[in-house]
Amino acid sequence: AEGELRGNLAAGGHGVGRELTEGDLKIAREVGPYVRDKGLLFVGLDVIGDKLTEINVTSPTCIREIDAGAGLNVAGLLMDAIEKKLK
Repeated sequence: AEGELRGNLAAGGHGVGRELTEGDLKIAREVGPYVRDKGLLFVGLDVIGDKLTEINVTSPTCIREIDAGAGLNVAGLLMDAIEKKLK
């Protein structure tokens, strides 16, 4: 509907790349050791304002959007990390 905002990509939302804030980095630094200890190589952190709202462990999204916006190859980096872990 007119004026409607959707934040979920699956529901028709639109992703826009943004630089991480100091708050985002703080959350990632705090969560990182925990998810690594659980053996998780790749997760998605959902943050609203300065609050962590969700840790996506089964299907983190936006790899293509991140690649396009930041000129990265996230899938390649992930495959390299998996290969290193298996050696």
